[in-house]
Amino acid sequence: MKTQPAIITRIIEAIREAKTICIVGHVRPDGDCIGSQLGLMHALRAEGKKVVCWNEDSVPEKYRFLDPDRDYEKPKQGEEFDLVIATDCASFQRLGKVGECVNQRKQLINIDHHESNTRYGDLNWVSAREASTGELIFRLLKTARWPITKPIADLLFTAVSTDTGSFQYATTRPGTFHVGAELVTRGADLAKIGNEVYQSFPLPRARLLKLLYSKFKLTHNDRIAYFWLKKAALARTGADSNDTEGLIDHIRAIEPVVVACVFEELEPELTRISLRSKSDKVNVSDICAQFGGGGHSAAAGARIPGRPMSVQRRVIAAIKKAINKAR
Repeated sequence: MKTQPAIITRIIEAIREAKTICIVGHVRPDGDCIGSQLGLMHALRAEGKKVVCWNEDSVPEKYRFLDPDRDYEKPKQGEEFDLVIATDCASFQRLGKVGECVNQRKQLINIDHHESNTRYGDLNWVSAREASTGELIFRLLKTARWPITKPIADLLFTAVSTDTGSFQYATTRPGTFHVGAELVTRGADLAKIGNEVYQSFPLPRARLLKLLYSKFKLTHNDRIAYFWLKKAALARTGADSNDTEGLIDHIRAIEPVVVACVFEELEPELTRISLRSKSDKVNVSDICAQFGGGGHSAAAGARIPGRPMSVQRRVIAAIKKAINKAR
């Protein structure tokens, strides 16, 4: 019988001792973050715990079907908790404003799958082998023998599916399929999840896609594709930051491209970069680490201060160097 890491036992013990729990996630939450937070929340409430689920940002429109009762909340100052659990968040800073609101706690647990995780918790379960944090939460619930209901199965399947590109990314392992199969067995609604997440999007996103295809640029013998997302473009299309998720995959899919990059204007002199790599020889987490960011080898990001064109030059130069080194 496969033995469980001791850290899982310690986490289960900490949860069982706690009465009040706050589950938190990273800013601009994606499917894995939302599914992991809410899935764990439902499981712990079923165990009689008083649980809240906090994030600086709201649930994006395409994931709202996962939270019909609006349990996902903005953080509040002055609350006290026995336990805070961070899911899918590589650093404490990535919690944003939530970090300022969870200081009154007895213990912090960090559950994540990012290889760049800074181990900021009192208890840290970081496993970069898993393609999603949703898989870790599934394993936690199974080990603790807490029921995985249909709503929880929907949440965790969405977490696993979205962070693996619907089981297409290189990070997908045989165990990922086993977790997906078990979640379907427990009631995950594939048709509903597929329609909500992959088959429908608002009109402003369509306008963004039109802009993307007309404005993206190629360089370094077409091995680098990049695109600028300015605030004015969002205003013009009627889109918001939630509509930008996954845009980078459209330029990443271009045949000669090895690395895709989206530069997003946050402030006049603060740029958020998102990088995607199609080569196992080009680690974009290492590139982003040069600018204070991180992530996975194939998908990473950072926030970089400075004038936009200066940021672009520095980032493109770092990507070129990484591609040339990989030859």
